[in-house]
Amino acid sequence: TIEELARETGVSRSVLAARFTRLVGCPPMQYVTRWRVQLAARLLTDGLAKVSAVGRDVGYESEAAFSRSFKKLAGVSPAGWRDGRRG
Repeated sequence: TIEELARETGVSRSVLAARFTRLVGCPPMQYVTRWRVQLAARLLTDGLAKVSAVGRDVGYESEAAFSRSFKKLAGVSPAGWRDGRRG
């Protein structure tokens, strides 16, 4: 969480978010979400794992939350992504 990262670095959440955004170009949690979706896209393309398993592997507690995040960023559902890459 952002709280844990801030504690580890010895700064407040707002200071961490501002510095991270300045250096990386987006807020920390947005970066993490994008990173998770990129990892998931690779896993969905490379393997036969179920969508729920891929979601868990990249840090989501529920398949629904994973599917919403994936579709929001990739423009297609995780299953649609996998099926589109197979064809």
